[in-house]
Amino acid sequence: MTTILANQSGKQYAYGLLIGFAFGFLLQKSGVCDYDVIMRQLLLEDFTVIKVILTAIITGMLGIYAMRDAGWVQLHKKSGSLGATLPGPLIFGVGFALLGYCPGTSVGAVGHGALDALVSGVIGIMIGAALYAAVYPKLERNVLHIAEFGNKTLIDVLGIGNAWLVIVPVVVVMIGFLFVLENLEW
Repeated sequence: MTTILANQSGKQYAYGLLIGFAFGFLLQKSGVCDYDVIMRQLLLEDFTVIKVILTAIITGMLGIYAMRDAGWVQLHKKSGSLGATLPGPLIFGVGFALLGYCPGTSVGAVGHGALDALVSGVIGIMIGAALYAAVYPKLERNVLHIAEFGNKTLIDVLGIGNAWLVIVPVVVVMIGFLFVLENLEW
């Protein structure tokens, strides 16, 4: 079974660009590129951001496995470790709390004219990427392989052959959580 876009880099780039624009548009329309919405999320006063994130996870999970089952994509699991997994979210969280944007929302905010997102967000992303590239060889030797856990997914760990037996209950729980968030009053 071959994938539709295998070895067609031009189409891959075109679809990637199209999906990127759609993603940015949806981020903007959902309101999560607004500094005030993000800050209210961090203060647990507005759950728009977490609702958008959970909706994206649900859509992505259902979409990628449906495309896999249709033979449109192949999944290539990467091995992981605590050394490679923990520093990223810690740095991301600190930057998110200090800046009020994540990388995606900072680019979206620049799209509607937020100069704070341009200066500290987009330029910060470039500086951070350059710093990471500069220290990568040391990280590769000393940090990234600490506590390796292989390339197992939750489906692999549970030993369930049919991915949908894990995906459907996880999606149901996430949708239930979304309903709770929607009806939660502080």
